[in-house]
Amino acid sequence: MTHPQITHLGAVQCVTGSCHLIETVSNISIIVDCGISQGDDPSIPFTRFPVPPAEIDYLFLTHAHIDHIGRVPDLIDAGFDGEIICTHATKALFIPMLHDALSFTGRDKGAIARMEETIDDLSGGFELHETFSLKRGIKFKLGNAGHILGSCFIRFLFPALEKSELPCTVIFSGDLGCTDTPILPDPDRPESCDLLILESTYGDRIHSSRKDRVASLKQLLDRALADNGIVYIPAFSLGRTQELIYELNRMGTKVPVFVDSSLGLKITKIYSELEEFWDSDAKKLKEKGDHPLDFKTLYSVERYGGHKRLLDIKSPAIIIAGSGMCTGGRILDHLEHGLDDPKNDIFFVGYQAKGTLGRRIIEKRVPVKAGVYSLSGYSAHADQKGLVDWVKSMPEPPEEIRLVYGEDDARRALAGVLSSVCRGVIVS
Repeated sequence: MTHPQITHLGAVQCVTGSCHLIETVSNISIIVDCGISQGDDPSIPFTRFPVPPAEIDYLFLTHAHIDHIGRVPDLIDAGFDGEIICTHATKALFIPMLHDALSFTGRDKGAIARMEETIDDLSGGFELHETFSLKRGIKFKLGNAGHILGSCFIRFLFPALEKSELPCTVIFSGDLGCTDTPILPDPDRPESCDLLILESTYGDRIHSSRKDRVASLKQLLDRALADNGIVYIPAFSLGRTQELIYELNRMGTKVPVFVDSSLGLKITKIYSELEEFWDSDAKKLKEKGDHPLDFKTLYSVERYGGHKRLLDIKSPAIIIAGSGMCTGGRILDHLEHGLDDPKNDIFFVGYQAKGTLGRRIIEKRVPVKAGVYSLSGYSAHADQKGLVDWVKSMPEPPEEIRLVYGEDDARRALAGVLSSVCRGVIVS
């Protein structure tokens, strides 16, 4: 068996900036993800890539979060003109997510439009669970990863070059989600593989029960809003915002809920149009006339003028705004206005990378008077048990597992547990 050479160019000893290069002995170069690094996570210049962007044949995208797709325009500027491969739902979300990011790069409207046209021409959506062929006999199959709508893990099959050899199979997990996530089907059971590139974001912890999280959120919200304050929820525009809307709907929220994110609103509209990819519960709700992503007290704040007016709101309210790690976006204005008021609260419902404002607030390195809460049950990443169970669900364990997308403690803890499943666990 001849393994392809795999170089981890991002999200190696950290969580963001996903990028992995595959170089096959048949001279095919493949990149899996090309994302932006956030916080203190490093980013390798394209000039230091082992293969120049112009010589890369394929770019696979596991999903449409910016830390997995954000450098794609720069990769194209650096010479890449190969095929971009993703699921149909990721294809629908890809350009809207990049449009927002491109608006902060200094490109004018014409340059942004040309880049989006180029990306659209290069990219194609593919079905889950079907086998497709690339050049030189390489095959791939996409499985549902359950992280956000359209997220996938990728199984590659690299053919044997000699009759005496066996084909080599490699799976990239991408970001794996949890079971019982609103709107999303549960992650698929993976096939066996020789090498597994596995995420480890929450490899050192167990989330609180997801089945009880609606009741937990309602109880916490009732307590936080009892003094007529405001609850701020920094949330990623893609995935977390839609989950929160879904569950605030389910609990019959009476106070006003403002989605103060033009991108979050755009993505929510796309989610609504992609109902063929929803789970069965969400589909049943809509069939009964209860749209899972809409309710009476939900308000959209699309324009900046509305955002400015919302900063002065006095009545109790829930404000969902980007960015999820408080690294930019409208949430910064809200926190500047509201964190000195003890009546207010901030709920963190996602991972906060090292060096981000969100992480500093949680670690009490930023003085605030508002209440600060972390709700681990809202993570879009599988916890240690979820990751281990996913690996154990393979018909046969991998010969080797490489852990990526995790800080040191998370990778070491997960490696310790996985050592009973696979003898070849490598902490990158």
